[in-house]
This record gives sequence, structure tokens and C-alpha cells, in this order.
Amino acid sequence: MAQAEAFLAVAEELHFGKAADRLHVSQPRVSRLIAALERQVGGVLFERTSRRVTLTPLGAQFRGELGAAYAQLQAALDHARRAAREAAGQLRIGFTNTTEGPALSRLVAVFEARHPDCQVTLQEVPVTEMYAALRTGEIDVLIHWLVVDEPDLTPGPAIDRQDRVVAVAVSHPLARQETVSVEDLAGQPVARPPAAFPPALWEALVPADTPGGQPIPQAHDARSLHEVWALVARGLIVHPTVASTAQLLRRDDIVLVPITGLPPIRLGLIWRNACYNARIRALATTARSIYPAKHPNPRSRPAPPPHRTAQRLRSGPRPLLRPRWPSLPGLSPTREIPDDHHTYAMAEAESAPPAATGTVLISGTSAHCRVHRRR
Repeated sequence: MAQAEAFLAVAEELHFGKAADRLHVSQPRVSRLIAALERQVGGVLFERTSRRVTLTPLGAQFRGELGAAYAQLQAALDHARRAAREAAGQLRIGFTNTTEGPALSRLVAVFEARHPDCQVTLQEVPVTEMYAALRTGEIDVLIHWLVVDEPDLTPGPAIDRQDRVVAVAVSHPLARQETVSVEDLAGQPVARPPAAFPPALWEALVPADTPGGQPIPQAHDARSLHEVWALVARGLIVHPTVASTAQLLRRDDIVLVPITGLPPIRLGLIWRNACYNARIRALATTARSIYPAKHPNPRSRPAPPPHRTAQRLRSGPRPLLRPRWPSLPGLSPTREIPDDHHTYAMAEAESAPPAATGTVLISGTSAHCRVHRRR
């Protein structure tokens, strides 16, 4: 490129000093570039005397052919510069079934409002090979968990963060707990990562050891998320995951229990280093403006009253809430029986006349209860 520019400048000015001034370089620099170009061509391009510089026949031919090619090259460079500066065009955003949700929808809505000349396309990518679409150029940006240890990828700003839960079979001992400490996972079998799953991300989601150094054994192979849920439902493994899993896991045989001792995991933008452009930069700027760093939890909303908070999440359509049973004289609850519409508690009379003994069935929720006495 420098040789071509030097040749064309000298060919137009027919003076090495004026050509150097035009290119803002020294005259010896121009002389060296022309000499190197003549060596490559294998012939003399300029005839030099102490008084003037003229093109040789070979130089005139080369100027005619190079001029058109150089003009096309300059046009291509100008087009590339505009593309690098402007956010107009197509932006392809990838996601997995575990990262799609309200945070992504809000990001896209705000971005499209600010950049109407940019067409956004959303594309689902496989949950076990989420980086492949970035590397093959199928997508420009990936919305995924910001645990990235890949030299060719850059983690960008966060758009959400998710608390940690563990998926267990409804019959598993941990399913009866309100919360689970990460140390409680010691000795509990988990799945081995799929072959293409990023190791750093799997370690963050499914740690191999507890903070106290106790192993969490990887005991079963799972090639897909559906295979993971099948193993969990059979009670063969437990599976640490994120709270938003409750939105897509609609099963009555799996319970999601909050984990204490593991930090929330951030969701955000990931792009390929070599493909960073103005559209990705504009999307990252939009993300930072919606989810500023001073607010680490973008899902800021008032916390519900303590008695209405579900400490244990059920993966089915309705979270499993523990009702506050009314205080009834002489009654002691013995067990709970959940069904599709209510949670029931069986209670036995503790101190009552023999004629009044029997079973009381209390049904309802924490706000409304009904008492039915059975003889």
C-alpha cells in the first residue's frame, strides 16, 4: 500500500520532494519505497536526472493499470471505515434456551429504538455448543453466562444475574430443605460435562469441589440438557443451575432448591475479538446504559413480605409455598398432602373428650384456610 501511494504521488508530481511533502514523509523514505517497488517489478519505473523526473514506458503502463486498482482499493477502505463507524446494518444475536428471557427482550427493544437503521435477528444456538455459532460467523453476539476462558472471545457487559439453585428429584432428601448450602452438595453425584461444553463455564455452574474442599463427584454422562433432567428425575444425580430454569422446567418430579454459598452468575454479551464492529459496540453501550455497574442486580424490585416468599421453588407451573396454618387449640399437624389446587395438613386432636376425637383436614393457603372435621 505504501509503495503504491509513493509511486502514484511521484508519477503525478514528477518530483520526489513534492511527493514526500504530499505524503507527509521524508524524501529518502519515498526514494526507498520506489526502489523497493522497482525491485519487485524487475524494471525501472522512473528516469531520474539532476533536473527532472519522468516516467519510463514501463512506469507509464504500470501507472495506468495501478490507478484503477488503487481507486477501487480506496473505495473499499472507505466503505469498511463507514461500516466500522456506523451501527446500521444487520446484527445477529444468539441465545440458548437457558439464557433467553425478559433481560434479552428488554435489551433488544431499547437497542432497536435507539438504532432504527440496524436490523436485529435473534437466533437460538445449541446449549452444549454455544460458542460454535460465534466462531463460524453465524451470529455476531452471544447472550450467555459471563464465565469465559476462551482467548478468541471477549465477555462484555452484563444484562442480568441469576441466583443459584440445585435441581433434585422430588423424592431426594435435599428436596425437603428450604435452602441447601453448597457444602451439602459434597458427595452428591452430578453429571459429567458434554464433550463440547466449555470447561470453565461447567466448573462455575457445576463445581467439582465445595469451598471447603469436599468433592462433588461427576458420576454420569449427559449429552444434552434433557438427559440431565432425566437423570435428576430418577434420583441418580443432582444438578446445580440457575433460578431462571424454573421458567422452562415444567415438571412435577423435579424440585429446585436455592443454594447458599455460591455467588450469582452474570448474564451478558460475548463476541469474537476479530469481529468487533460498530453494531456490537452500540449494543454493548445500550447494555451498559440499561444495567449500570453501580446496580449489580438489574432485576431490582421490592422484595415481597417474608411470609409470602417461596424459599423452595417447584419446577412445575406453581411454586411450592408452605402455608401458615392457623393456630387451633388442641390440634397438632401431622403431615402435608399437596395436590393441584391446595396444600392439605392432617391434624389429630391432642387433648379432647373421647367423643370428640377424630381427624381434622385443614385446606387452603397462607391467606385463607378452611377446617373440616372428620369423625
